[in-house]
Amino acid sequence: MIRKCFRIIVLFIILLSSTLRADEGMWIPILIEKFNIEIMQEKGFKLSAEDIYSVNQASMKDAVMIFGGGCTAELISDKGLLITNHHCGYRAIQSHSTVDHDYLTNGFWAMSQGEELTNPGLTVTFLKWMKDVTGEVLKGIEDGMSDEKKSDIKQENIDMIKKNAIEGTHFTAQVKPFYYGNQYFLFINETYKDVRLVGAPPSAIGKFGGDTDNWMWPRHTGDFSMFRIYAGKDNKPSEYSPDNVPFKPKKFFPISLKGTKPGDFTMVFGYPGSTYEYVPSFHLQMLTRDIYPALIDVRTKKLEIMQNAMEKSPEVRIQYSAKAAGVSNSWKRWKGEIRGLDKLDAVIKKQDYEKRFIEWTGENPEKNRRYGKLLERYEKVYGEIAPVRLGQSYFREVFYGGMENISLVSGFSKLVSMAENDVLPEEIDKVLESLRKRAAAFFKNYDPATGDALAVAMLSMFDENVPEKYYPEEYKKIMEKYNGNYQIWIKKVRKKSLFMDEEVLLGFLNSFKTPDVKKIKKDPIYRLAQSAEKRYGIIRSEYRKLNQELETLHRLYMKAQMEFEPGKLFYPDANFSLRVSYGEVLGYDPRDAVSYKYYTTLEGVIEKDNPEIYDYDVPDKLKELYLKKDYGRYSQDGKIPICFLATNHTTGGNSGSPVIDAEGNLIGINFDRAWEGVMSDLMFNPKQCRNISLDIRYALFIIDKFAGAGYLLDEMTLVE
Repeated sequence: MIRKCFRIIVLFIILLSSTLRADEGMWIPILIEKFNIEIMQEKGFKLSAEDIYSVNQASMKDAVMIFGGGCTAELISDKGLLITNHHCGYRAIQSHSTVDHDYLTNGFWAMSQGEELTNPGLTVTFLKWMKDVTGEVLKGIEDGMSDEKKSDIKQENIDMIKKNAIEGTHFTAQVKPFYYGNQYFLFINETYKDVRLVGAPPSAIGKFGGDTDNWMWPRHTGDFSMFRIYAGKDNKPSEYSPDNVPFKPKKFFPISLKGTKPGDFTMVFGYPGSTYEYVPSFHLQMLTRDIYPALIDVRTKKLEIMQNAMEKSPEVRIQYSAKAAGVSNSWKRWKGEIRGLDKLDAVIKKQDYEKRFIEWTGENPEKNRRYGKLLERYEKVYGEIAPVRLGQSYFREVFYGGMENISLVSGFSKLVSMAENDVLPEEIDKVLESLRKRAAAFFKNYDPATGDALAVAMLSMFDENVPEKYYPEEYKKIMEKYNGNYQIWIKKVRKKSLFMDEEVLLGFLNSFKTPDVKKIKKDPIYRLAQSAEKRYGIIRSEYRKLNQELETLHRLYMKAQMEFEPGKLFYPDANFSLRVSYGEVLGYDPRDAVSYKYYTTLEGVIEKDNPEIYDYDVPDKLKELYLKKDYGRYSQDGKIPICFLATNHTTGGNSGSPVIDAEGNLIGINFDRAWEGVMSDLMFNPKQCRNISLDIRYALFIIDKFAGAGYLLDEMTLVE
């Protein structure tokens, strides 16, 4: 029965649809030949599907990688040189920055490979090959089994598939569900661990406009940074070693200097994170009514505190720049999603679709038996899960994303356990060394006054907005003892806790003896952290149970939608696997009487120049180049292009993705979406959904003319 259902699904997704909206979709590269290549070629693409994805020859997939934990990057030379977004490399740049060597403000450029900076923990991951393993994953599953039994069988099958696939190799394996578990693919990956910082423009270029311009158009941000992959002398992954050599790739992208014009073909190749295109109306209502407004309020307060502190101190600005950017990114996107979904009447559109779906299920008894109660079941589960998800999200924002010192406590419970169970001293010493490094890294990016202000604000908001059933026991005691005056509590904790001062904590770790474990267990921050973890586990368990019900419904609803619309080609939701999206260069009309051009230029940077505002303080060298019109070969119509718009369907994770022209050349680096179209994770609007990319010529101009690092261009293949 399972195999029969799968064959039906495959048949449905093979059928091309005239109803699929233009340029919507994030497509599986191994299936481009079957589903998309003819459409892409009609739009102007001049290469083949084999040029995009191949296991038999070098292809574009060999030049695209996961950068760190959540971005994309691409190779641009045969010496392992890669380019990604400035915001993707931000933490690495920040980690090397101090007040004396402020690479965030001033930029960094290695003038030789010997000057490149190491980044412990930073990795890049390449896809070696992928394979449909649906039949293997679902082997042994029968109708009538419980969801728990099915899940156990699938996990056993997945574990065996991964084990067999990488046995005897240094590769890693993943099996990911598509179409909510109606299809599964195996991914074999190779990870490189020696990735060095080569260059990054100052934040006034790489992050120009800051959070104010984030998600907005017109955009004037030089959002790029450069790194180099190093490998062992056999070209295989190796931990950092001074003996490592630049990685020799199978493929890297040539770079086009030809520029763009409206209608030009564009392809984005990268790792989009997650989308939810096929969920019911109840999902959209939950997000826009219950979840997003509450989280926007929390993050508004966080940003207010961080930004006020950053404006007053250069040191705090360095410490909190990456934190504030992370907080702001989703905060602004949530606002845009609410606005965009409302403008689209997205809930009403979903409800109209659901009415037609219900009518279809009533056409015969079999369809009614399988799918007739689906939406009723959805309504019930969403009604139950909404408050739990809100509680869980608020909990994370407060205790794990707001009270910074609680995150520091993670790892000390292991020390407590080891000390209480007479573990060998040398094993304890290893943990102590790890905790010393953790503490040093934490306090490097921590300001006590800012941390205290965040803790007080977050605890107060938790008190005001979260039902009591979600309160950790230790939090209840604090509320009662201090009558909700968290300012007094934090002052006392600062005097008592090990986790509020670097010197105190490192002194404790350096002189640690087994009996000292009592000090940890009595510590007020440790007690709150342990209590929070216990309560969060209960919330998470409740959420997981309800979410499992939703996943079962999603899987069934996805299958039902494919049967309901047999002529439609369904692209799978994003799940941080390698995808292709294609479109064209194009501007848009955001509102009545307003029309946006498809590109911006250096003139716009100069127009926004404001030395009083950190994010708009244009570097003097850039202004000099502008006044002299010293543009080299990087101009178009006498101007330096900065960014451009296209219709590619992208989302988080696509940051840093290569934007490729019809001939397979790199023309840009994807870094954002226009605010009017950020709801594309939930519903795509072809009139306003636009991805924003850095014009690669601006990056080359900055490298060559601004930074004086033109030697890097000698590694690249430039197409005039």
